[in-house]
Amino acid sequence: MGAVGPVNPAAAGGPPGRRPDSPLATLLISVARAPVTARTGRELLFCLIEAPLGLALLAVPFAAVAIEGIVSMLSRGVAIPARGLLAGGSLLAVLLFLAIAIPWAGRRLGAVHRDLAAGLLGRRIGEPPPRRRGHGVFGQATAIFRDGPGWRAAAYVLVKLPVTVAEIYAVAFGALGLAGLSYPFWWPLFRNHPADVHLHPVVVLTPFGGFSVATYSGTWAAFAAGAAMVLAAPWVARGAAAADCWMMRGMLGRGRLAQRVADLEQTRALAVEDSAALLRRVERDLHDGAQIRLATLAMNLGMAREKLQADTDPELRELVDAAHQGAKDALADLRNLARGIHPPALDNGLPDALATLAATSVIPAELTADIPQRPAPAIETIGYFCAAELLANAVKHSGANKISIELAGRGETLVLRVTDDGAGGANQALGGGLAGLAQRVRTVDGQLDVASPAGGPTQVTVTLPMHA
Repeated sequence: MGAVGPVNPAAAGGPPGRRPDSPLATLLISVARAPVTARTGRELLFCLIEAPLGLALLAVPFAAVAIEGIVSMLSRGVAIPARGLLAGGSLLAVLLFLAIAIPWAGRRLGAVHRDLAAGLLGRRIGEPPPRRRGHGVFGQATAIFRDGPGWRAAAYVLVKLPVTVAEIYAVAFGALGLAGLSYPFWWPLFRNHPADVHLHPVVVLTPFGGFSVATYSGTWAAFAAGAAMVLAAPWVARGAAAADCWMMRGMLGRGRLAQRVADLEQTRALAVEDSAALLRRVERDLHDGAQIRLATLAMNLGMAREKLQADTDPELRELVDAAHQGAKDALADLRNLARGIHPPALDNGLPDALATLAATSVIPAELTADIPQRPAPAIETIGYFCAAELLANAVKHSGANKISIELAGRGETLVLRVTDDGAGGANQALGGGLAGLAQRVRTVDGQLDVASPAGGPTQVTVTLPMHA
């Protein structure tokens, strides 16, 4: 056997001259450091705010009970039949108030809970889907009553009551622990009375009860209890905060299926925007690179043709002419290709691009545009090509004498409507141009509607979101 060399401390898993820490030592160091870390401060502050905030929604039923009590007091001087009618009406009003106020307040308090989790703990919880808007007072009230996320947020307050108790205990551990640590220090200053004077014992409070201290030696028991509470407070706060965030994610955020749909929508929007940006980049590369080189080639061939002598070989002249014409044709094809990828007119916005389309239409076209905000580039591209395809279809098949193009922005919705006074009969038959447009519009959750009775007129409405 060979001689065994000295053991390398670094190879054994630790630096030279230092033994690896045992798991028990690591645990004790973590417990001792926990009360003074910034994480503990944020978690205790979270529990301090969440404890009363978790009970805030309970004020709504109490307010309803108070209203009912006031109505009952006011109805004492009313006749018995009218009193019963008034009591029944007030009870119905209270129930309606609760049915609307609870989900309304729950959704808003849920937003506060999510902001606290994000700001103090770094736990970002996705927002639930927005509430549907109703029309009129009755529609708004019905929309609030049918707001599922609002009711879930209200249920969260009731379900988290055990967690609220744990958060209260975490704050109590920290505050009472610091108070217990102070007993040996202030006792000599305030309890330095003569021996023949008897003072009442001082109570030491803990989350599980209290005990009395009558002598200076007893203050060290208060100190020990305070130290235990201070060391326990970070872990109670950490557990309560983790449980609260887990419940928030399940009840205040999007459901698992809704979150998956939101993630897919975001991924699709990024893909659509990246595709539009790539097409714009390809168009610029073609415009600034290949088109310029082809234009230069065509110009050089033209100058070469002009410098040919009259007695030049006819075959050579024919070759130069063919090359010159081929370069011009290739340049025209490349320009059409670049225009089909991304029309340069879209750089100034969709209204200007549609105005260019209307100006070059064979059938007289009138444009009306009113959009308060500019849509996303991908939406502008889809809207432009929809308008171009609809104009081309009208020219080929409708026999119309006039076309109107309407572009309007309604909040987060872009509406493009193309109308012609032609023969009508257009439909979204499978494999047709309108079917292709409908499929392209659906990629961004848009909609294409066709109204084209026999004999006309034909009206095609494209509804798109402002952002992909």
